[in-house]
Amino acid sequence: MAEGRSTSESSRNEPAPRWCIGRAIAYGPRGCGAGHNLVPMNETFRLHVEALHPAYERLIASPPFKFAALAKQALPERGIYLLTEGDRHLYVGRSDNIRGRLKNHCAVSATHHKATFAFRLAREACGVLKASYKPRGSRADLMTQENFRAAFDAQKARLREVDIRVVEEADPNRQALLEMYVSIALATPYNDFANH
Repeated sequence: MAEGRSTSESSRNEPAPRWCIGRAIAYGPRGCGAGHNLVPMNETFRLHVEALHPAYERLIASPPFKFAALAKQALPERGIYLLTEGDRHLYVGRSDNIRGRLKNHCAVSATHHKATFAFRLAREACGVLKASYKPRGSRADLMTQENFRAAFDAQKARLREVDIRVVEEADPNRQALLEMYVSIALATPYNDFANH
């Protein structure tokens, strides 16, 4: 502490401890010590954040099922779904029509416009890692190639065999936050939140 300054003056000029900043963000400045003028988190956002981990736990605890059993499942209309292959969590998604979205991912008849995850897996399997917006190498062009179509069909078949878990979340903001939270918590390799 500099000479001639009181402890309270010194603490006002020093940055808040790292633990204090996180606590203030989540719970407001209570308990962070005198002198740190941190703005409390927006109350609505705080409530959304506090709901994330319990929803994540419900998702992980939900019994998995395969696509073949989709018709028998009592699913929520809106929420988050998790696709897991063996012990590897591949992808988490969100939808306001979970049953329809899962059909789009897996159905034999799903086109490349609907089965976007299978399409991405097919690109990876064929070594076509970069998207092209030119006619050559475009989605439509790739689907004219016999080997790519075969890879696309194989990836839809693969997704029909993964374990599916679902948790209800009707609020669109909380859905978006939960999708990101689950993706980060499980390190799902096929979620991408980058801007395009």
